[in-house]
Amino acid sequence: MLVERDLAALFAALPKRGRVILAISGGADSMALLWLAAQWRDATKSPVEFIAATVDHGLRVEAKREAKSVAALAKSLRVPHRMLTWRGAKPKTGIEAKSREARYALLGKLAKQEGASHIITAHTLDDQAETVLMRLAAGSGPAGLGGMRANEPTDDFTLSRPLLSVTKARLIATLQKAGIAWSEDPMNRDATYARPRLRAAAAALAAEGMTAERLGKLAERQQRAETAIATLMQALPGPCGVLDSKELVIQPEEVAIRRLMAEIRAACPAKPHRPRLEQVEELWEVLQAAIRERKRLRRTLGDVLIALDAQGRITFAPAPQRRSAAKAEKPGEKPGKKHIRRRAIHQK
Repeated sequence: MLVERDLAALFAALPKRGRVILAISGGADSMALLWLAAQWRDATKSPVEFIAATVDHGLRVEAKREAKSVAALAKSLRVPHRMLTWRGAKPKTGIEAKSREARYALLGKLAKQEGASHIITAHTLDDQAETVLMRLAAGSGPAGLGGMRANEPTDDFTLSRPLLSVTKARLIATLQKAGIAWSEDPMNRDATYARPRLRAAAAALAAEGMTAERLGKLAERQQRAETAIATLMQALPGPCGVLDSKELVIQPEEVAIRRLMAEIRAACPAKPHRPRLEQVEELWEVLQAAIRERKRLRRTLGDVLIALDAQGRITFAPAPQRRSAAKAEKPGEKPGKKHIRRRAIHQK
């Protein structure tokens, strides 16, 4: 369990004053966050004003009852509580991602209304380990394997995760010691979703040495590597639509691949395309072969045309629209599903 001396380190990154939003769902992790934040505030006599916020996604009937439990605990801790509701039709697929998107949109709107500089979530070390495993399975690079960062600035607020180094077990022990109840979301055990499946496999993975602590340490190391590479990239020229292949081939592969990625993303400002890492890695392999053999090359990736000319210049420009798609699409209309599918097939 967590004790008072742990609080200073957990909340060290918070602002000295002002308002801070606490994202509290009613589960064990977030109820522990609410209780710990109030304990820290009282112990340090901090002028920071916490506001607890609960999002009802409209997906479970129990959500309103859970929100009332959050409100009751918040009131006992002298923390104002806000209820936020995701209104409108719900998607039939991709519900996890859409719910997360809606949740952060509502929290961000509340932060703006309240003049809050930070939104704090209750992500734990266990959540970090799951994130690393999911990104490992997706074939992520250093940025993805770095998982979630403890403090993530955005244009409007800083997203903070002070419990990222704390296990869920410690938080539950803390709640039990304080006599605080929490709710269990059945979706957290639904094997339809990736995270519950990973939780079910956690014991087997830990037995092989792949514990949450080691996966969390991997994330820390990947974050360090990502910061170092990003610093190196800042010293190089930004995207300009042209790269010199002779210069590109002498750079470390990771730098070359990132420069290609940056150029591709910048080629269509009105419709930015973020290709998958493996697509850009494949492009780099093909480019290297063409450069060695002094051959010209033309490739389309997303909506970007990449061309290697006889002088060794690699240019990036918006790809011309296919004739069949141009005929089918009237000005101002979005492409139909059939044409989207044809484009996807053509680009494979």
